[in-house]
Amino acid sequence: MTFLRRPLFALGLGFVLLMATPRLVNAQNQTPALQTATAQNAQAGSQQAYQLPPDKLAKAIAISRIRNTMDIVNGLWGLAFLWLLLATGLSARIESWAKSMLDRRWMQGAFFFAVFILITWLASLPLEWFSQSKEKEYAVSVQGWGSWMGDQAKSLGLTLLIAVPILLLFNWIVRRWPRRYWLGIWVATVPILIFLIFVSPLLEPIFNKFEPLENHHAALVAKLEMVVARTGINISPNRMFLMKASEKYNGINAYVTGVGATKRYVMWDTATDRLPDDEVMFVFGHESGHYVLKHIPKLIAGMCAGLFFIYWACAAFAAGLAKRYGARWRLEGDNPLASRTGFVVLLFAVSVAGFFMEPVSNTFSRHFEHQADVYGQEAIHGLVADPQRTAVSSFNHLGEAWLEDPRPSPFIEFWEFSHPSVQTRANFADHYDPWANGGHGEFFEP
Repeated sequence: MTFLRRPLFALGLGFVLLMATPRLVNAQNQTPALQTATAQNAQAGSQQAYQLPPDKLAKAIAISRIRNTMDIVNGLWGLAFLWLLLATGLSARIESWAKSMLDRRWMQGAFFFAVFILITWLASLPLEWFSQSKEKEYAVSVQGWGSWMGDQAKSLGLTLLIAVPILLLFNWIVRRWPRRYWLGIWVATVPILIFLIFVSPLLEPIFNKFEPLENHHAALVAKLEMVVARTGINISPNRMFLMKASEKYNGINAYVTGVGATKRYVMWDTATDRLPDDEVMFVFGHESGHYVLKHIPKLIAGMCAGLFFIYWACAAFAAGLAKRYGARWRLEGDNPLASRTGFVVLLFAVSVAGFFMEPVSNTFSRHFEHQADVYGQEAIHGLVADPQRTAVSSFNHLGEAWLEDPRPSPFIEFWEFSHPSVQTRANFADHYDPWANGGHGEFFEP
């Protein structure tokens, strides 16, 4: 499952999606790390299912260190930047500027939030550039700088288009119901969240090219329909798409996205070009599992339940900040959080919650991804010669393409990984054989 997991997009929608995020990357001197990993493998005395040749192992260890570091740096910088907006009085000055130029309150708010999003985008751009430069250095990304900057600009424009009206609505709710505004925002969040998931497939062509999968891989689509028949999932060939990812990435990927009428399966062309058909069938089975096991509605329900308590706690936290720093931050009136600068205080509170809730949301995500792995392996049982070898091989291709560290830190995996590590997934697949001795899988009857 995927969408625009960009820090700016998440920040712009603050109250809607909390703080999401992709993990981008880089590397350092690899020799000591490579020697350590090799020694650990020797001490373990066991063969791991996911392995890399020595040169790629060194790169994977190095680039993973940078990815992990940048993930934490991005999160902390987002918090620090919001604090600086408040502490330096810049947020209050932008609000005063908007009031001096515009008469209507909603126009003042639209101007304020647009400027807020723009400067947040500018503040995050150097970190994004650094991460992308390292992706290019290690040939994980092949996207030119002009194209990359174009995507950044499109992301900014899309965020402005979507986030400004939402922030205006939420700011109005804070003014209208000063005592229970967090509940009103929560009620508004639920339909907005569902709507964003619904429209996300319609927005993705802004960034990448999509074509019907059967236009290029008719024989593969016929094999995927065998998996469709096995799973009972309603994904017809006209909902299977090929994304021209090779124009930007060397990594391989596939995902499901959307709900209802926008539900679809997307395969990157890097995957169809480099994976054998049986591995594509496993990947398709995995992604089908997200729908069959109702992961999307469960995700929505879980987020809505969690946000209820998070909004309540953040309202109390923001009120405490306003009481302590209100004069310094130039918060005014009986309802200081109703001002635009006061709303930045609320965004800061939600951002703090998002930072510390990341491992919680990732824990649920890893559970869903593990279930989908099991489902995918069971879905191809009887359709391919060896489901275990097929799954293990696909994970090795995935890890090698993205230069995934075979031995990530358990803490890093717990805090940052939305999927189990490739090693964890490959090791499980290598030993998962419920059909031995006449057994059957977890999700399919014999």
